[in-house]
Amino acid sequence: MSAGQRQTIAFLTHWLGQSLPPGSVQVIETHISVVLLAGERAIKLKRDVSLPYLDFSTPERRLAACEAEVKLNRRTAPALYLGVRRIVQTATGLAFDAPGPLVDAVVEMRRFDEAGMFDRLAIHNGLSDALMEALASRIAAFHRAALPDSRFGGAAGIERVLAINEAALRASRVFDQAEPFIAAFRTAFETRKPLLEKRRLAGKVRRCHGDLHLRNICLVEGVPTLFDCLEFSEDLAIIDVLYDLAFLLMDLWEKDQHRHANRLLNRYFDEMEEAEGLGLVPFFMAIRAAVRAHVLATQFAEQRTDPALQEQAFGYFDLAFDLLRVRRPRLVAIAGWSGSGKSTVASLVAPKLEPAPGARILSSDRIRKQHLGVAPHERLPDTAYRSEISALVYAAIRSEAARALATGHSVVVDSVLDRAIDRADLETVARLAGAPFDGLWLVAPTSSLVARVAARRNDPSDATVRVVEQQIRRDRGPMTWPEIDAAGGREETAARASQALRL
Repeated sequence: MSAGQRQTIAFLTHWLGQSLPPGSVQVIETHISVVLLAGERAIKLKRDVSLPYLDFSTPERRLAACEAEVKLNRRTAPALYLGVRRIVQTATGLAFDAPGPLVDAVVEMRRFDEAGMFDRLAIHNGLSDALMEALASRIAAFHRAALPDSRFGGAAGIERVLAINEAALRASRVFDQAEPFIAAFRTAFETRKPLLEKRRLAGKVRRCHGDLHLRNICLVEGVPTLFDCLEFSEDLAIIDVLYDLAFLLMDLWEKDQHRHANRLLNRYFDEMEEAEGLGLVPFFMAIRAAVRAHVLATQFAEQRTDPALQEQAFGYFDLAFDLLRVRRPRLVAIAGWSGSGKSTVASLVAPKLEPAPGARILSSDRIRKQHLGVAPHERLPDTAYRSEISALVYAAIRSEAARALATGHSVVVDSVLDRAIDRADLETVARLAGAPFDGLWLVAPTSSLVARVAARRNDPSDATVRVVEQQIRRDRGPMTWPEIDAAGGREETAARASQALRL
């Protein structure tokens, strides 16, 4: 760090700590920034560095980067980003926003509770289904609001990322299998180039977050909030929206948060028209893991003093290689009367189905409400369950399942499926796709079904006790699928279903 920036940090430390006990200012350094924390404020200083992908080597460049950071992060975290402060040289020393030559610039932020950062929540089992659903909605809304930008991204954008990875992996000399690794990525890239370009031209490339991992998400007044986006490079931040999402999915997957990664994927896809891009998700996750691998390998190669860096690099390297492996998709149907636990079992089984981050779940309750243009938890009138509407819902399920399977992704259908014709039609979808099929019928005593349905709150299903009683009186036709005892707890039922599915 330059002598000038050490003087700047001393000035900031004094300014932040004026009304606080000695030693209250916490200083955190990264390779491109210095963050000072004290009281209710956080101050972020760009380091005086010039790297292949950014240039903060002059005060003017750092000021421009700070202004971009505030502008871009206010899209998702307006309450956190208070503004930019100019640091100038005056006759009496350094000062904020006064006349005088520019020395540096900082971003002033409102400090938040670090216990609410999502990487910490993941470590301490603080993530929940509700948080993942809220987060998926926030990301989907952010991506929808971002304007399409075809200048970057697409096949050329991904090829540039691969080239950076390749150069870094070779230069680090850490991985024995670097060349097969590089070749595997190139092969995967060549097969996906047409789709990458098609998505760019269709407006799927936008000015995204760019650095969307768990450490850059926090709870602000109970709301999942994205912050610290990539501000210094349009090339790296104007990307496919699914490549943006894939960083977070990879981060969750690497931390063994498989169920949360799968829920995030499904809720995001519930809100976005992305069926065709589903097959790109494992590839994008693999690229994100490879980037982490090369960054850690480069740090280790420079220091050679921290074996933990090398171990982490190997972990991401292996994860990236694994994510590239081609898997055969499956179609699984979880059926049964309302209250049998279909949605719960589907959510627990889906993360176990390959490829990562688990199967796309197609829920008839959610698809019906999407078709009718209402929110998942908004109650529908009885007329919404007429046979002609149900026929449209099942047709949509079959269509979406076929599209997902065609991308190489597994599917779980979550629906009552009490008609033999609907069950047979799903089996046909799998057969035409050349995918294995498994159907399970969940069974539980009527008293259990009624009690579960009566206890539901804020659930996509509109089934009532009367609906359950009507269902049970129906003739479901010949049942050829294995029946799974669903009278016990959710984990117990999911274990039985997993065993039947050989997971």
